[in-house]
Amino acid sequence: MKDVPFIAIEGPIGVGKTSLAERLSSHYGFHLLKEIVDENPFLGKFYDDIREWSFQTEMFFLCNRFKQLEDVENDYLKKQKPVIADYHIGKNMIFAQRTLQGDKLNKYKQIYQIITEDIPLPNMIIYLHASLDTLLDRIECRGREIEKNIQPDYLEQLSQDYDVFMKQFGQKNPHIPIIRVNGDEMDFVNRKEDLEAIIKQVDEKLIAYSH
Repeated sequence: MKDVPFIAIEGPIGVGKTSLAERLSSHYGFHLLKEIVDENPFLGKFYDDIREWSFQTEMFFLCNRFKQLEDVENDYLKKQKPVIADYHIGKNMIFAQRTLQGDKLNKYKQIYQIITEDIPLPNMIIYLHASLDTLLDRIECRGREIEKNIQPDYLEQLSQDYDVFMKQFGQKNPHIPIIRVNGDEMDFVNRKEDLEAIIKQVDEKLIAYSH
């Protein structure tokens, strides 16, 4: 890695990205960057009818994440202030390639390439993954109204898409460390020792690149 630490946490819906980001932000004293979800006016409609509302939903997320990353670069990274985020903007293409088709997908790819050309990218990734049963349980427990209509087959396919994305990301960016966390085996919310195990791995990566 290089420059100031910029850590991103990624994984499918319900895996615990924000929960882990909040805990690591508190532990390290890093600025916390949280993605905008509930504010997306199209998201509830999207889960009801993916084909009809996918383009509007994905464009809202892309534009808002671009603005967030632009701000975090100017207000924190350029001032040598570390950041931890509960997303990587590359997730936009994971969702877009699953939900958009034809001309809409082509238009989205063009806009995505332009928007992401100069934005800051993380120099460490924490990838959370879990089984479909675990994801569904956690989604049910947090009880978000907009997520009540998420279909299990969509969520399972999304998890597979994430596995492919992270494998390709690692191949294209061998210099960026990826910490993989099995959400079926580790409960960093309720078990202190699991959180400490993740922190230990992050510490090792931070020390490695600072020398």
